[in-house]
Amino acid sequence: MVQQQLADFLMEEGYREVPSNLPEFTIYFLMENNYVNVLHVINYQKNMYITEDQHLHMKEKIKLFFAEKGIKEVHILSLIICGDLNKASQFCTGDALTWVIDPYCNRLVIFENQVGEFYGMRNKLENFLNRLPDEAQNERPRDPARWIPYMTISLVAINVLIFIICTFTDDLLYNIGAFSARGFLEEKKYYRILTSIFLHWDLQHLAGNMLVLYYLGEVVEKHFGRVGYCLIYLVSGISGNFLSMQHELHMVSNIRSVGASGAVFGVMGSLVIMVFRYKGRLKQINMGRLVFMIAYSLYSGFTAGNVNNAAHVGGLVGGIVSASVVQLWELMKEKLSRNEGRHEN
Repeated sequence: MVQQQLADFLMEEGYREVPSNLPEFTIYFLMENNYVNVLHVINYQKNMYITEDQHLHMKEKIKLFFAEKGIKEVHILSLIICGDLNKASQFCTGDALTWVIDPYCNRLVIFENQVGEFYGMRNKLENFLNRLPDEAQNERPRDPARWIPYMTISLVAINVLIFIICTFTDDLLYNIGAFSARGFLEEKKYYRILTSIFLHWDLQHLAGNMLVLYYLGEVVEKHFGRVGYCLIYLVSGISGNFLSMQHELHMVSNIRSVGASGAVFGVMGSLVIMVFRYKGRLKQINMGRLVFMIAYSLYSGFTAGNVNNAAHVGGLVGGIVSASVVQLWELMKEKLSRNEGRHEN
């Protein structure tokens, strides 16, 4: 059982348990020089229900418990053991110091508005969960309200819908939406730098981009959040068109470009930031596989005809840069939230 294994792990880390008559609520604490770190473990069972106010009230009671012992600075992180992420997420709306442990796949879940670190415990908890044997995992109950990559599905749907419209309007959308250096610089049609990334010449062009976008986009959206993921997609597509324009000017050529390839390569680039962020702890992908995938995709583009390779390279770079910015922004928010929680204590 994850709860007992977690208890053993925390004891090994030097935490001490506060005796309790309620097995669903366990408090572990670690004394430092002038403050105490507290892990409030809640085993949130199927038939159990706690409101957000009750959760916050329990934290206040914990602070009062240590205050009575003369300890004024108390840092509390809640660990919710729950396989129903939607159910567990209710605790995370008003409390940035709450993480979720999914016992069905032995993973630590940290939502977007949560702190990303708690005095070095994130790496320790993730490594602990990764070490748990497979036989300790239970079969996850069916959850119709499980997490769905809405942004990825929406982007794919938009691209497919626009392609269907194109089949009934001949070259109309291509004439007004395709990107070119001349259209951008001379004709001042700046909007095309964005519209072109939602257009595709044929069904093969569309299918290739959308398949990759769907399977990679789900992973990226879950990590960076829907807004961050959307920004990465758009910035990558735009940066791909910018590099395409520079290449077009250098080659003194006049071509029309369409396609989400730059944005898709940007999604690949954002995976690089994810791999660095987790330092090899991602189960879905590692740096070797990712480098091979990117290198093979670039090679296929350079050896094929009528492919805008400059847009691919530009999108890849744009994805790495934009994902880095989104990641830094999230880390800054986590740091601010952590500092606010420390001041409140």
